[in-house]
Amino acid sequence: MNDRAGRRRARRLAIGTAVVLALAGMNGPWLYRFGTEKYHQYQINRPEYKADNGHWKIIDFPEEYRQNTIHAALLRTGKILLVAGSGNNQENFDAKKFDTRIWDPVKNTIKKVPTPSDLFCTGHTQLANGNLLIAGGTKRYEKLQGDVKKAGGLMIVYNENPDKPITLPAGTDFTGKENGKTFVSKDPVLVPRAKKVFDPETGRFLRNDPGVGRIYVEAAKEGARYETGTQDNYTVEGLSGNDARNTYGIAQKLALDKKDFQGIRDTFEFDVVAEKYIKVDPMKEARWYPTLTTLSDGKILSVSGLDDIGQLVPGKNEIYDPKTKKWTYTEKVRQFPTYPALFLMQNGKIFYSGANAGYGPDNVGRDPGVWDVDTNKFTKLPGLSDANMLETANTVLLPPAQDERYMVIGGGGVGESQLASEKTRIIDLKDDDPRFVDGPSMAKGTRYPQASVLPDDSVLVAGGSQDYRGRGDSNILEARLYDPEANEFKSVADPLVGRNYHSGSLLLPDGRVMFFGSDSLFSDKANTKPGEFEQRIEIYSPPYLFRDSRPSLSGGPQTIERGESGTFTSQHASSIKKVRLIRPSASTHVTDVDQRSIALDYKTSGNKITVTVPENRSLVQSGWYMLFVDDDQGTPSEAQWVRVP
Repeated sequence: MNDRAGRRRARRLAIGTAVVLALAGMNGPWLYRFGTEKYHQYQINRPEYKADNGHWKIIDFPEEYRQNTIHAALLRTGKILLVAGSGNNQENFDAKKFDTRIWDPVKNTIKKVPTPSDLFCTGHTQLANGNLLIAGGTKRYEKLQGDVKKAGGLMIVYNENPDKPITLPAGTDFTGKENGKTFVSKDPVLVPRAKKVFDPETGRFLRNDPGVGRIYVEAAKEGARYETGTQDNYTVEGLSGNDARNTYGIAQKLALDKKDFQGIRDTFEFDVVAEKYIKVDPMKEARWYPTLTTLSDGKILSVSGLDDIGQLVPGKNEIYDPKTKKWTYTEKVRQFPTYPALFLMQNGKIFYSGANAGYGPDNVGRDPGVWDVDTNKFTKLPGLSDANMLETANTVLLPPAQDERYMVIGGGGVGESQLASEKTRIIDLKDDDPRFVDGPSMAKGTRYPQASVLPDDSVLVAGGSQDYRGRGDSNILEARLYDPEANEFKSVADPLVGRNYHSGSLLLPDGRVMFFGSDSLFSDKANTKPGEFEQRIEIYSPPYLFRDSRPSLSGGPQTIERGESGTFTSQHASSIKKVRLIRPSASTHVTDVDQRSIALDYKTSGNKITVTVPENRSLVQSGWYMLFVDDDQGTPSEAQWVRVP
């Protein structure tokens, strides 16, 4: 080839390259069909694209540190507590292999933490001292129909003796008076003494209301012949005299049908400095799938869950006092489905959005409303669209928290329903007559959507699936930012990893968002191949992290009382337009009732910014918070940790 021909060929190649690049700028989809993955990587890594859409990055831990993360919480040290327990793996459960990890997202270091109980499907919330309260977990894995060998179920035990309670040990035999079949208790049960009832006007004795206990029983032998089909009264073997006359059992059908998970009473405070679990007083009730919500006085309300016999806790709620480290029952009962979305309001009452993550009858405790825990009064709230699709919905307190506006996002039908809602619903609880109205819709019906409040007041909504646990390869690889002022979504960069059941997200102190978990039933569209638990963690960096600079924030007090002020240093103080105090998340099963972003009043002078914490302790619960400042471009600083005592 002569020099002239070589120059002509080089010129043609240069022109061809210029045409391709021009087409890439003007007609991305055309090139995507031809350049596919390389072009896609080129696009999502362009600075201009990141500044508009943000960026996703997968964090893949070394194999020895991977686990099936079910729960995650941001600690005041900036580290992340990742809790698996048995990780929805019965082999781990049977081997008592329970896992927890501590991950430092700044240093990218990770270590294993000894886990004392199966904290799979536990409840958790941030405590005022910076520790994490963790309560409940798994006593027994579910058994599907076909795997159950011994007929069993719920036995209600009655005690008609008004003078004393009675305790029946594990292994107590109950024999049916009509069917003659014997069933054996799996655990001990304390049955309270009967209550004497008197006429309030005359004082005349009317009757004894028997004490009631609940216990799980199984047939003494395997096989369908030991099933029962109807209710029967049961004699308690081994009792004599008055105890035999006063104590008896009643059971409905005892069969070989599916047996649900069973909960535990175990309670721990996770010490963030020592990085270990500290056992405290157990709950009164065993709970699997409970919600823990912090109250105005710093005590913790524990609600719902499946108990130690696999039944929904019958409305018996309880409160933990961090000072005494003891639990006490609330005076009155109220029943909710498991993992109900319960939020502390500024008036000290509890808002229930109706969103939940699972078990419980479809006609009990599912209406949204405002609950006064002290009086047990419950005021229903109207207007909720797709009200039959609140299971696996997410609820978020929109920023700033002072506005007391909530958004309920997506959700699906009860149980393994294929129904999924594309709706968002918004309610303003400060309105004179609060009612839900529809917000912007999502592109698809979405179960398990994750929602994280960002320091610029936007809300990141990402992930989820169109069907129950991602059936039919229905994971939704989409993300959007919600603007509460404009009441609209903006599509941003797509996540790389699908997230459905057993997934969650939380805001990090540097303004990024961490996503974890996902537990698909199947791995293919035809639903023929078993799914694998998603162990990778993915980090989303919002668009505000790809601007030229972000405001600085340093110094200042580590503790600020309610109603008091603290002064911090910022080289960009004159450009600050917003200050937010954000409570760290504790996330699981599309339930994160801790996160809230509180607007702070502030003043600037030179390179100093003085912030003031609101006085309302129901708005600003005691504890540790991330303090962010935002500049006039909406770019947040990195957070400073501040304690509100």
